[in-house]
Amino acid sequence: MSRKLPALNAENTAFWQGGKNGELLIYHCAPCNTWFHPPAPVCPHCASFEVGPRPVSGKATVLSYSINHQKWIPGLEVPYVVAIVELADQKGLHFVTNIVDCAPDEVTIDMPVHVTFLQIEDVWLPLFEKDAQ
Repeated sequence: MSRKLPALNAENTAFWQGGKNGELLIYHCAPCNTWFHPPAPVCPHCASFEVGPRPVSGKATVLSYSINHQKWIPGLEVPYVVAIVELADQKGLHFVTNIVDCAPDEVTIDMPVHVTFLQIEDVWLPLFEKDAQ
């Protein structure tokens, strides 16, 4: 699948490059013990600056998904699944991603998934695949 890569900056570099070490790095606030995404220099819950990337389990559940059949750009393989997953580490910690290595018609709401990474240049894209039953 053809992909546009993100521009790396001080807040998001850990997120986009954590896959190099097999880690999904999500920002965490020390004072209120809250995970949040996307990364930011200030906690959106308590406004603390004591935030930074920490590894999460990489486990999640599919909350919603769409099977896309439109070939938006040359080289884009269709169909593909865009999903909102909830990370197991905190209720309400949602993440938009692709579900891969699974036939689109096998994806279901509440399906357990785990992170996998696709390296393109200096970016490790966090994607999710179905957990083995």
